[in-house]
Amino acid sequence: MRSNNPVFARSEEFNRSSNAFGNQTYAGGGAAYPGYGETPGQVDQRRMTIDSVVQKTAISIALVFAAAFATWYVIGDVYTTDSFGRTVTDDAALGTATTLMIVGSGAAFLLSLVNSFKRVISPALVMAFALFEGVALGAISKFFDASFGDGIITQAVLGTFAAFAGTLAAYKFFDIKVGAKFRTFVMAGVLGMVGLGLLSLVLSFFGIQTGLFGFGALGLVMSFVGLALGVFMLILDFDFVENGVAAGLPERESWRAAFGLTVSLVWIYTNLLRILAILRGD
Repeated sequence: MRSNNPVFARSEEFNRSSNAFGNQTYAGGGAAYPGYGETPGQVDQRRMTIDSVVQKTAISIALVFAAAFATWYVIGDVYTTDSFGRTVTDDAALGTATTLMIVGSGAAFLLSLVNSFKRVISPALVMAFALFEGVALGAISKFFDASFGDGIITQAVLGTFAAFAGTLAAYKFFDIKVGAKFRTFVMAGVLGMVGLGLLSLVLSFFGIQTGLFGFGALGLVMSFVGLALGVFMLILDFDFVENGVAAGLPERESWRAAFGLTVSLVWIYTNLLRILAILRGD
């Protein structure tokens, strides 16, 4: 089976083929997957399990939260009140937030590309991605909290985990099957969104605002599209985990699953933040 998801398509084990005797082989080592007649000690018995995926994902998400909280603390208050009761901007805090957001987002984006196209997944790079993603989210969340307040961050976090739980329940209860066309559609949508985001960023340097990722009606539509894509990404993640466990992939592939799940959750969180902000702005 071959995945169209670039996060999983680089996994040689996931895309392995069968040998002449019908035993599953791995493209990297060529060792046969142990059958009933083989001695357990002949091969590495450490295989990806649901528990290993949960553990690695918990580590990744914990690093995101830790980096986000640290960034939030370092930035301080972006908006303060002067002696006349007026709201003023703390330029130092704003500059720190902007710098951390740019550095965190840029590093996380580059690491996401490396992790997506790396054949042998690196736990260190996955954890580094989580840390830089946490820095970016901490700075972004600070801006949204300062601008909209009233628990918008808490609502977005709870909404993200509710989306995760709801998608997982739907995937299991409705026995959702992921086909090649669905994978292609989701990844085309994700790459399209990323491309539009980069294009909008470049155009903004020339004073051209597309409104695609702003806080108007078009931005709201794009946020809902992004949220839907995030849910679809989770379905691809669940499919990878389910098939990977069934195929007996090496335990290190749990880090690939953790990376995919972290990317999906961050994607959902940022789109939920924008939706809540736009609705409050109205």
